[in-house]
Amino acid sequence: METTEGLVDWELATRIAGRLAAPGPVADRAELTALVDELRDAAGRAAVHASAITGLAAADGTPPEQVSTVLVVDRPRWAQANAEVFAAMTGPLAGAAPSATARAGAAVQVGGVLALLSGKVLGQFDPFTSDARGSSRGRLLLVAPNVLHHERRLKVDPSDFRLWVALHEQTHALQFAAAPWLADHLRTRAAELLTDLAADKALVPRVGELLGAVARAVTGGADDGVGVLDLLSTRQREVFEEVGAVMALLEGHADVAMDEVGPRVVPSVRKIRKAFEARRDEAARSRGVDRVLRRLLGLDTKLAQYRDGAAFVRAVRKEVGLDGLNAVWTSADHLPLPQEIVDPRAWVRRVHG
Repeated sequence: METTEGLVDWELATRIAGRLAAPGPVADRAELTALVDELRDAAGRAAVHASAITGLAAADGTPPEQVSTVLVVDRPRWAQANAEVFAAMTGPLAGAAPSATARAGAAVQVGGVLALLSGKVLGQFDPFTSDARGSSRGRLLLVAPNVLHHERRLKVDPSDFRLWVALHEQTHALQFAAAPWLADHLRTRAAELLTDLAADKALVPRVGELLGAVARAVTGGADDGVGVLDLLSTRQREVFEEVGAVMALLEGHADVAMDEVGPRVVPSVRKIRKAFEARRDEAARSRGVDRVLRRLLGLDTKLAQYRDGAAFVRAVRKEVGLDGLNAVWTSADHLPLPQEIVDPRAWVRRVHG
C-alpha cells in the first residue's frame, strides 16, 4: 500500500492493528488445518444454498459457488484486508493529505479500531478491492480464530456453525453479484462523504476518528450517533445514514438467509441461532470495560442494525413475496431509505405502489 500520500499511513495502521490484535484460541496444527479446509469447503456449499433461499443469481451468469474469492484469514490478515479497502476508498483524497504527523496519528486511531474489531468479526465480504486483483469477484474473508472461539464458547456443532457463518457471507456475495451496480453505489456515497470531510479544515485534525467511525460502519461495528458523528453537517449525516440503511438491508437479509436454510442443511441451526442471540444479548448487558469497548466500537447499534434489517426483509417478503423483495436489488432507487428500514410498508408503497 502507498504510504506517502493520503489521509492515513495505511501501512502503519496495518502494522499497529497486527501488533495489537489479541491472539486467537489455542489449537494444534491438525485442528487448525482441518478448520481452514472445512471453512473453504463450507463457503462453496453455502453459496449454492444461499442462492436457492434468496432467489438471487449473478447478473453475469456466474455460478453461485464462484461469486466470491474465498480467503480464510487470521486476525492480522483481516485487519490488513480492511486497511486495503480503506486505502482504496480514500485514494482519491490524496491531494488533501495532512502532515506526516497527522497521518501517523490517524493510523494509530484506525489501527486501534481494526485491532479491536479483528477479534469480533466472524466473516466479511469485501466487494471494493476486486478491481485491484484483476477479478470481478469480491473477497470473502472468513476469520478462522474467531470462528473457532465462538463455536467453542457457544458449545455448538463445529461443522454446522462453520456452514452457518459461510451462508451469511456468501449471501453478501450474491447480493453484490446480483446487483453489480451496488459496490459502485456504496463506493460513490463513501467518496462523497469523505471528500466533504476532507474539505472541512476543522475536521482534518480528527480524520482518524472520522475514518474509525466509517470503519466501524463498514467492517462490523457502527457508530452510536454521539461523539465524533455529532461533528458532521446535516448533509454529511444524511449520507452516513443512507449508507447505514443499505448496510442494515444487507446484514438483515443475510441473517434471514442463514437461518432459513433450515435443519435439512444445517441440522442444529435453531440451536445455533438461540445460542448466538443469547450471547449477543449477554454481551449487550455487559458493564465496566466491556461496556466502554462496545460503545467505542458501536456494537450495540450494529446489533440493532442486524435486527432492524431482518425485520424489514421479513415484513416486505410477507407483504409482496420473494420477487417483490428482490426488487430492492434492481436499482439504487429501490434501496430502502433510513426511515423505511423501520417502516417497511413505506418502502412497499414507494417501490410497488
